[in-house]
Amino acid sequence: MSEATVAGGGVAPAKPVHHRVVVVGGGNAGISVAARLLRRDANLDVAIVEPSEVHYYQPLWTLVGGGVFPKERSCHTEASVIPRGATWIKDAVAECCPDENALVTRGGQRVSYDFLVMAPGIQLNWGGVKGLPEALGHDGVCSNYSYETVDKTWEFIRTFKGGTAIFTHPATPIKCGGAPQKIAYLADEAFRKQGVREKSTIILATANASIFQVEKYANTLRKVVARKGIEVKYRHNLAELRPATKEAVFVNLDTNEELVLHYDMIHVTPPQGPPDFVRRSPLANADGWIDIDRGTLRHTRYANVFALGDASSLPTSKTGAAVRKQAPVLVANLLAALAGTEQTAVYDGYTACPLVTGYGKLVMAEFDYDLKPQESFRIDQSKERRTMYWVKKWGLPMLYWRAIMKGRA
Repeated sequence: MSEATVAGGGVAPAKPVHHRVVVVGGGNAGISVAARLLRRDANLDVAIVEPSEVHYYQPLWTLVGGGVFPKERSCHTEASVIPRGATWIKDAVAECCPDENALVTRGGQRVSYDFLVMAPGIQLNWGGVKGLPEALGHDGVCSNYSYETVDKTWEFIRTFKGGTAIFTHPATPIKCGGAPQKIAYLADEAFRKQGVREKSTIILATANASIFQVEKYANTLRKVVARKGIEVKYRHNLAELRPATKEAVFVNLDTNEELVLHYDMIHVTPPQGPPDFVRRSPLANADGWIDIDRGTLRHTRYANVFALGDASSLPTSKTGAAVRKQAPVLVANLLAALAGTEQTAVYDGYTACPLVTGYGKLVMAEFDYDLKPQESFRIDQSKERRTMYWVKKWGLPMLYWRAIMKGRA
C-alpha cells in the first residue's frame, strides 16, 4: 500500500509522486496499454495504480462454472503481468482531481501526472438485488461473476436433482454481455448428461428485449433456446431474492408488475456500473461513465486524459475483445499527444462475444458500433462450431497471457 510507518506506530501517507503517464487499473485494459506504451518507448515513465495481488482472466469463468476447468486456471499473480519498466503503485484510487492533474489513493498518497489513462473496470453491485449478498453461494444461489463463487456454480449444476433453474441478466450494462445465457446453455447440457433434464425447468430471465443485439447471431440463439427448451422471459429484471422460501422477485420493465418465481437453483448476474470514485469524479458523464470520444478515446473535456474498457462511455459491449481493439488506438493517440502531433487513430466500436452454446459448440459473434458483423474468419460465424469452441477454450487464454498482457496483440 502507499503508506509509510512513522514514529509512534502511526501511519502517514507516502510522499507525493509524479509520473509522465499514470494508468489507473491493472486489469486487461490497463496492463495491455502500459505494455504497449513501454514496447514503443522503454524509457517512458509509466506508473500503474492497482491494489490487487492477483490478476484474473475472467472470460474463463464461464467454463469454470460449467465444470470444464478449475478456477485456479484463470489467475496469475499481478506482479507477473506488470510490464518491465513500469512503476507499480499497490493502492486503489480514492479521488480523481483532473483539474489539478492528480489523483489521491486510499492510502492518502497524491499522484500527479502529465497524462492519465483510466482503465479501472466495472463495479459489481451485489447489493442492487435485495437479499443477494447474504444468499450468494448457499442453497443454489450462485454467480460466475466472482472468483470466490464461480466454483459454486458447477457444484450446484453438478448436484442438481431437478426442479427450476433460473439464469438472470440485469437491467444495467455488464461485462461480457453473453455470459448470463452461456451458463444456461451449459447447464441444460449438463442436466441432460445427468439424467435430470426431463424433470427440470430452465428459465432465462433477461432485462433485455431480445436474446442478442445483432440479428445475425440472435437468429441462431433463438433456435438454440427453442432446441434446448429454455423458457425466456424478456424485460424481466431481478429485484429481490427470498432465500428462506427460495423465491426470486422480478419486475417487468414495461408494466412494472412483479413476478415471483420459485427456484431450486439460480445463477445471478449482478447489476453493474462505474466504480464509485469514477461516478463522483469530474471525469464522469451524467450516467457516471468516463466521458470520452468514441473514436479517439480521449476525454471530452480533459485533453490529457484517455480511457478505455468497461468504465468508459463507449457505446459498445464491455468485453476483452473490445479492449484489444481499443488499446492500440489509445496508445497511438497518447503517443501522438506526448509528441505534440496530430491524433489520427480511430476506434470503430469493434467487440466480440464468444457465445458458448454447449460443450464443444460456440457462436463467435463479432460486430461494430453499428451492430454490423465484423468477422475474423472466412466462415459463417453465426453457426455453432466446435472449432470456435476450441478457440475459446485454448486459443484465447494463450493469446491473453502470452500476447495481450505483453503488449504484442
